[in-house]
Amino acid sequence: MSILVTGAAGFVGSKVCELLAKSGKDVVGIDSMNDYYDVTVKEYRLNNLKNLKNFQFYKADIEVKKDIENIIKKNKPKAIINLAARAGVRASMEDPFIYVFTNIVGTLNLLEIAKRREIKKFVLASTSSLYAGQKIPFVETLAVNNPISPYAASKKGAESMCYSYHYLYGIDVSIVRYFTVYGPAGRPDMSIIRFIKWIDEEKPVELFGDGSQSRDFTYIDDIAIGTIKALKKVGFEVINLGGNKPYKLSYMLSLIEKNLNKTAKYDYKPFHKADIVATCANIDKASKLLRWTPKISLEHGIKKTVKWYFENKHWFKDIKL
Repeated sequence: MSILVTGAAGFVGSKVCELLAKSGKDVVGIDSMNDYYDVTVKEYRLNNLKNLKNFQFYKADIEVKKDIENIIKKNKPKAIINLAARAGVRASMEDPFIYVFTNIVGTLNLLEIAKRREIKKFVLASTSSLYAGQKIPFVETLAVNNPISPYAASKKGAESMCYSYHYLYGIDVSIVRYFTVYGPAGRPDMSIIRFIKWIDEEKPVELFGDGSQSRDFTYIDDIAIGTIKALKKVGFEVINLGGNKPYKLSYMLSLIEKNLNKTAKYDYKPFHKADIVATCANIDKASKLLRWTPKISLEHGIKKTVKWYFENKHWFKDIKL
């Protein structure tokens, strides 16, 4: 079975492509290779994928429907996993239009092509940022009608579009809401990778708030496995994929310090208005519906991430955060 994965050179996308290809699936990867963050990181991930015999890559943008349709017409995938997205809460405030174009219009393009090409399965990556203001633990039945950032609003729009196409055209849709993904080859704009690099280089860690805010950190391999399991026929479902145990940022930073054998210096900044104080996923649905639970603890995940950082420091030291 051929599967189309968008955002194939991205953090989650590259791991999903790797696991799918190693399991024997034919994978068609698409990525625009934009410069939202240093393209060197994307090229590193993509180079690792190109060694897999049943993976093929196209440089293309989901905002350009004609190009995507030509790729789908040629390869005839049976399912689409849409991991192409503009991510980042704070960055979305600087240029919200890009977020609308990629996350909403791009998703619409894929859904419209899926309808025309009779592709019956669609998986969309979404975000825990939608739960802002709700009581924890976050359960999928909570109303998410008040997004507090353009990023969250764009993901809400993409989710809504998916439901419309499920209702009107019978496309089977799994929406997976990710909770603070981290791990080797992570995005350099994400906190854990930034913290590791700053602490190792003995630069002040930019910390928004006092470190008491908490996150449901989820290791990249666990997220990728859950995303692949979401290819299951479900009708229409929204499914949380989270670490199942929130930790304070201060504790996560202490683990980085321990693994680096260095002490952090801090540059404290005001807590950002678009951030969430705490995230915590209720993963009962993922456990029952997908038979998925996270396997990698934060302690082990940080250790593996720091190990990757040292192994790749010869080139990652030049990456701009």
